[in-house]
Amino acid sequence: MSVLDNFESWKDFLGDRLHEAQGNGMSNKAISELAFDIGNYLSTEVQAKNDHEQILRDLWNAADEKEQHAIANIMVKLVQNEGSK
Repeated sequence: MSVLDNFESWKDFLGDRLHEAQGNGMSNKAISELAFDIGNYLSTEVQAKNDHEQILRDLWNAADEKEQHAIANIMVKLVQNEGSK
């Protein structure tokens, strides 16, 4: 099963990567930019598998770049307490 198949697995995966990046000294700005890049990738390259994913895709696609950065930052906040820490 791919981490993209289940939203909880996806959040755990992102949380683990976030903690790893922070542990390796990656700046919050760099993490924010990476989250933005991932959001762009997912919105253009990964097909929504359920209504929740479609809503996220629709929000991302309706947003301008500044709003997309805000969505990416919110996603980082969402997963800060996820993963194995």
